[in-house]
Amino acid sequence: MPRTHILYGWHLSYFAGKARCYLKYKRLPFVDQEVNLPTLMWRIPRKTGVRVMPVLRTPDNEWIQDTHLIIERIEAQIPDRPVVPDTPWQRWLAYLLEAWADEWWMPIAMHTRWSYPENFALFQHDAGRALLPGFPRFVQHKAVDYVAGYLRRMLPAVGIRPEQNAVLEAWAHAMMAQLDTHFAAHSYLLGGRPTLADFGLVGTMYGHLGRDPWPRREMVARYPHLRAWIERMANPPDRRMGALFPNDEIPPTLLPIVQQVVQECVPWFDGIAAEINQVLAERPGRFPPGKPLPRKLGDQILPTAQGTFKRAALPFTLWLAQRPRDVFTGLDAAGQQRVYAQLAALGGLGLLAHDWPRLARHGLGATLAGQA
Repeated sequence: MPRTHILYGWHLSYFAGKARCYLKYKRLPFVDQEVNLPTLMWRIPRKTGVRVMPVLRTPDNEWIQDTHLIIERIEAQIPDRPVVPDTPWQRWLAYLLEAWADEWWMPIAMHTRWSYPENFALFQHDAGRALLPGFPRFVQHKAVDYVAGYLRRMLPAVGIRPEQNAVLEAWAHAMMAQLDTHFAAHSYLLGGRPTLADFGLVGTMYGHLGRDPWPRREMVARYPHLRAWIERMANPPDRRMGALFPNDEIPPTLLPIVQQVVQECVPWFDGIAAEINQVLAERPGRFPPGKPLPRKLGDQILPTAQGTFKRAALPFTLWLAQRPRDVFTGLDAAGQQRVYAQLAALGGLGLLAHDWPRLARHGLGATLAGQA
């Protein structure tokens, strides 16, 4: 058994970046282990049930898959430098922003990596060296082609379709400009130290947009304060962290970001819930608790300020959307009133809806909650 934690994940991986930045911030000693082909194809699936990265292997030889579970476990063990706010509105908002950053930013990250061929040389080099260290380059390239083919087949489901690329890029630039304005005045999203919200957002920024040649040059380089935030997240300072914004408030620089997130998330989550309910109605009894729902369902048409955007409805995303709703349920009456009032002002009361199907996580997908 390992004497310390081992993080299995590539530097080019979306969620491995999130986990890596978090573990470094928590000052948790760990081995940063690149995933080779046997580990990816056999060891990880045998231990977790899915072929995925990152995975955290604990000194007790437990293999934890999913960054949300990794963070929950480490937060319970190491209360120092907490990433979950204490106050109701900031706590609820941190969970929402994490879910939004994890899933809404996936299309632009996948688009920039796979739509611009110059990025493939870095992917091919890093993935080949990790998968088959010491093997001839042409053999490494064969392994990389297999992994790349799998990833490319996922692109249409997350909305990577040529007719939508301009909308994606325009959306990303508009949001990056808002983030850059915020980070010009504040170190992190909710104040003087990072929270779940920051670690959600850094996934796409660390492994994809801030590292692949095309988006690093054509996108991130235009926003120096965002670029400095990525550096802070990747290399957290040793000094004592500052406080979150006082009085459970958010500053004017964050407000337009939160308004946009709420406007995007209400129809997004409602649309996924509708797709799931339609499947359940059309196939009664086919998906009892414990049996995975289809990983992807029908297309959603989502409005953005830059134009409409289509992507498949993913039940896993609705499981993530339940997490802030569960935070709300766990608050006392005063805390619930605080969150309710803030969302009412933003037109976001739909995010507290109680008519969504209740889900449980199942690997990279979801199942109806309840006894299997």
